[in-house]
Amino acid sequence: MTTELLIGLMSGTSLDGVDAVLLEADGEGRVAALAHAHHPFGEELRAELLALNAPGDNELARSALAANAVSRAYAQVVQQLLLAQGLAPRQIRALGAHGQTVRHRPGEFDGTGFTLQLLNAPLLAELTGISVVHDFRSRDLAAGGQGAPLVPAFHRAVFGRRDADVVVLNVGGISNVSLLWAQGNSGGFDCGPGNCLMDGWIQRHQGVEYDADGRWAAQGQVLPSLLRDLLAEPFFLQAPPRSTGRDLFHLQWLDHRLASHSSARPVDVQATLLELSARCVADGLAQFAPGQWRQLMVCGGGAFNGQLMARLQSLMPPLKVSSTEEAGLPPMQVEGAAFAWLAMRWLRHLSGNLPAVTGASGERVLGSYTPA
Repeated sequence: MTTELLIGLMSGTSLDGVDAVLLEADGEGRVAALAHAHHPFGEELRAELLALNAPGDNELARSALAANAVSRAYAQVVQQLLLAQGLAPRQIRALGAHGQTVRHRPGEFDGTGFTLQLLNAPLLAELTGISVVHDFRSRDLAAGGQGAPLVPAFHRAVFGRRDADVVVLNVGGISNVSLLWAQGNSGGFDCGPGNCLMDGWIQRHQGVEYDADGRWAAQGQVLPSLLRDLLAEPFFLQAPPRSTGRDLFHLQWLDHRLASHSSARPVDVQATLLELSARCVADGLAQFAPGQWRQLMVCGGGAFNGQLMARLQSLMPPLKVSSTEEAGLPPMQVEGAAFAWLAMRWLRHLSGNLPAVTGASGERVLGSYTPA
């Protein structure tokens, strides 16, 4: 099999925009990330996507129109990446497009539940002239799984080591860990809020999109009683397989718990939210994956939050906490590369899920296909 070029497209729960990664895959399944591009969401689209995480009026029409807008943003970043690399659409085997998650309720209501990623794949194929592999989560759900996290299989292929047990931590809006044991087996689960609560809180009080390097949080003091109330959320005690999203962790969830802490200074709340994001990782590993972990490699936007990285290191001193950059893949390219890899797996009729992670009844080929 000759070498193929694919593009992975990911827009996560942080709602900051779309990351596109150009991936080269050879006939043996070895991959290399060649280039990266980012396209931010406009304020209107970002606000609408955030609103669609909760029940509201006229949701069917609004979701369909938002899916069109997301697809246009995806197409723009694809064109940006192709132009920068001097490539034509015909040179790309496929796009692996995750879509924008607005609801994630696996196993609920009827035993199967649902997960909803907004994307108009036919529109994306028309706009780019490239075939699209999409809807990666639904098959795992149909097989009894959570549909998430899906990246541990990719993390195993790229970051797994034969000489050490390592953890890969993705900190986007929600954080999740991939557990990569040296003997070859893997695990993983969603930890809880990554950036979503910190971002929402600083936007409310400072009018900026995120707390750069955790500098505002560093000016505050962790409030132990508030932290206890936040950690009392039953999700944190739920054994894997487990996954979550903005359906649970949103500012209304925070406001409800702040009702008995009315005197808390906003900067101290921010410090406590950062501590929560670090603690849900450390506590989750200690409770559900104790072991001789050698290294914690961090990707996603949280890898650029120096205060968060320092707290992770303090809470888990035996581990070396570092960015995935040190392992050869920059933090903001990991998830985009993962969905290009999953598209490659679909094209080769290979499974993409790990039942030990998602709880599915078996391995499944993930995704649906829309030809160019």
